[in-house]
Amino acid sequence: MSDLSILLVDDHPVVREGYRRLLEKVPGYRVVAEASDAVSAYEAYRQAKPDVVVMDLSLPGLSGIEALRHIRQWDHAARVLIFTMHSGAAFALKAFEAGAAGYVTKGSDAAELVNSVALVAKGERAMSNDVAREIAAERLAHAASPLAELSPRETEILRLVASGWSAEAISASLHLSLKTVRNYHYQIKTKLGARNDAHLVWLAIDAKLV
Repeated sequence: MSDLSILLVDDHPVVREGYRRLLEKVPGYRVVAEASDAVSAYEAYRQAKPDVVVMDLSLPGLSGIEALRHIRQWDHAARVLIFTMHSGAAFALKAFEAGAAGYVTKGSDAAELVNSVALVAKGERAMSNDVAREIAAERLAHAASPLAELSPRETEILRLVASGWSAEAISASLHLSLKTVRNYHYQIKTKLGARNDAHLVWLAIDAKLV
């Protein structure tokens, strides 16, 4: 049986080294590439063509959601496991909407990460227990996040706006026209019922986007 190739994406080298050691203790698991941001993650995926991507959501610049979107656009069969500190249902649902195959929090046991990689490699869905509870609680309470109406792209633009990025900077980073970015900005405010950008920032903070 051939090795299972893995791409690790996290902006902290020490963290990546720890996960590399953990995963490579499993017979047949091999980390073939690493990346520290969304752009290098996309490039590393195209070069290494790994079986599974293990990726954080919180990356410098563009988020893991944006990296996930780009990877899945290039290879619709890409199997991406999100491994992050964010346990909120809104984050997890947006990741799955963008094409993630699994979502595990960094507070999970090491065995859960290893098992989730195996599930994702087989084409199955993986989710840590804490995330499953968050999603179940939200659905039982019928209390959908205000961000539920936003697309993954709109969620990413909201995160950048709330982080202080200008429309021009967002346009350059996402390769969108300035007019398109401003249209997204308007649509986001309309969907969320935000009065102004300060209100958008408050909503983003409340949803733990920033």
